[in-house]
Amino acid sequence: MKLLVIGSGGREHALVWKLAQSPHVTQMWCAPCNAGIAGERLVKNSSLVECVSIGAEDLPGLLAFAQEKKADLTVVGPDNPLALGIVDLFQKHGLRIWGVNQKAAQFESSKVFSQQFMEKYGIPTAAAGTFDDAAAAKRFCASLGGRCVVKADGLALGKGVLLCTNQAEAEQAVDEIMVGRAFGAAGARVVVQEFLEGVEVSLHALCDGRTAKIFPTSQDHKRALAGDLGLNTGGMGTYSPTPFLTDAQLAETARQVLEPFMRGCVAEGIDYRGILYPGVMLTKNGPKILEFNARFGDPETQVYLTRLESDLVELLNASVEGTLDKMELKWSPLASVCVVMASGGYPGNYAKGKVISGLDAAARLANTKVFHAGTAPHGNHIVTNGGRVLGVTAWAKDLPAAQAAAYAAVEKIHFDDAQFRRDIAAKALNGIRITVIKSAPPGPGPAR
Repeated sequence: MKLLVIGSGGREHALVWKLAQSPHVTQMWCAPCNAGIAGERLVKNSSLVECVSIGAEDLPGLLAFAQEKKADLTVVGPDNPLALGIVDLFQKHGLRIWGVNQKAAQFESSKVFSQQFMEKYGIPTAAAGTFDDAAAAKRFCASLGGRCVVKADGLALGKGVLLCTNQAEAEQAVDEIMVGRAFGAAGARVVVQEFLEGVEVSLHALCDGRTAKIFPTSQDHKRALAGDLGLNTGGMGTYSPTPFLTDAQLAETARQVLEPFMRGCVAEGIDYRGILYPGVMLTKNGPKILEFNARFGDPETQVYLTRLESDLVELLNASVEGTLDKMELKWSPLASVCVVMASGGYPGNYAKGKVISGLDAAARLANTKVFHAGTAPHGNHIVTNGGRVLGVTAWAKDLPAAQAAAYAAVEKIHFDDAQFRRDIAAKALNGIRITVIKSAPPGPGPAR
């Protein structure tokens, strides 16, 4: 098979790395790629993955390339091309492509759509209101005592979510998103949710329009600084599995979330084929969905794919063809930890072009993989080229060993002003547990 992978981040490097291990793959391209992806080789024939200078949102350019090269399957990593309709475009021209279509991408591209869907189909979620008027949004914040979460409706690179503990913060958040347009057009509408207490985990499920196969649990670390302080980011690290749900509780959570989700999609005429990634808050009253994403999480992909034992090409083919019910997802019992090394100043302003050293030393460590996110070649060096630069990932027999191995690799890598959290997986290792997981009642009534 000849594969085209779209994207240039850590998620896409992890996808390329795992896809390259399949004996089915004879040639692979990645557009627009990064310095780490450019070094990956196929297991089948040792050929290098070829980088293509076409942007992930250049849909006509990507279509023309896939047609010219006769790609057997295109794999879409980022959210923007999905929201723009790349799957619909490729399918219209008879090309096989993996990822959700434009209608299904609304679960991520519109938080208003997602919230209203959850309420309509009884998926447990937070009490919430949706607003296109700042004054009305502020009044709803006040009804929650100012303890709320204000979310830009559209795509905002994982950053359009502001957590508020009082009314002053809530009003500032509304103004920042709706008036100041900190996230551009994504902030024309907002969702305001009650502030849920509990432990947040990331779930993933592979879907084929009828069947959804749940992944093990993982936990992302969204805040920039240790102790869950600082601004929200696209993710500063993750680990899998978490200790917060037993297998039985994970199955029950899947029943409460995935079954009504798939039923609702059928009722709404949404053919959902791709990854469904719900962010879940485990509360005293049961799991509640914070939001849906319609693609692999980043950096969750890095820990999932280092644990996945099944052939990823076969799974994605089954997702496209609607035959997931015949597939089994096999997972390693090992734990995996990913620590993101970011540019100084991220998620705010940051400089690019910092020389990265120590990558070869880290690569020599056993059971360790450094996934590139914001990197680029520059002469004989690899330099920083984004906010999140590297996803340093290690796997071992248990979580403490995996955490130690990941940080041992981080210590071998250097670039000026590098920043990273030193507490990835600490919640699990410090013994936090959810003591009560009840069946949650249906979500609240219609959005205000």
